[in-house]
Amino acid sequence: MTPPNPPTDSSPRNPEQSGPTVPPPGAEGIAGALQRNILALERRRREEAAAAPREERVAAAVTDFTGSMAFVYIHLALYGFWIVANLGWIGMKPWDPSFVVLAMVASVEAIFLSTFVLITQNRMAAAADKRAELDLQISLLAEHEVTKIVSMVSAIAAHLGVEEREDVEELKRDVAPEAVLDAIDSTERRPRGDLGERA
Repeated sequence: MTPPNPPTDSSPRNPEQSGPTVPPPGAEGIAGALQRNILALERRRREEAAAAPREERVAAAVTDFTGSMAFVYIHLALYGFWIVANLGWIGMKPWDPSFVVLAMVASVEAIFLSTFVLITQNRMAAAADKRAELDLQISLLAEHEVTKIVSMVSAIAAHLGVEEREDVEELKRDVAPEAVLDAIDSTERRPRGDLGERA
């Protein structure tokens, strides 16, 4: 007798879901609050970029251009032509045979470019400080909310007669950031031997 054919699954299979993981959700699967936060931060970033002084916008544009391959290609062409022409390889009369003018131009260009880069870096550092401050404030707010939740759960447990652990009382107190900073500073000033490290 011929064994019966095993049942086949005629339902369509998605090749992306053949493994143990599933693909990440698309934009329509993002929570509304998260989508609002993304849009708000992007709108704020564009507003700050538009409200920046003209000098900072010019410095950012120059830095973006100097960090591109087009800048590299232009310099390869200009400096390459300058060097080849002043070596007399293309039949032109050299105007900078010792390359002193080329060195001076390159030095002046490097001074201005480094200044533009520093201006852009200062602006980026200020933006990074704002983001770090935002992260800190959100973390402190989240810690405060968790503390309130612990207090509410502790009150429910006391009402139900559930015995609490000893460390719950500590969890119900808000963390003072200035006290944490003082503890970090005092720890950093302690000698190496006091921290259990080898001298």
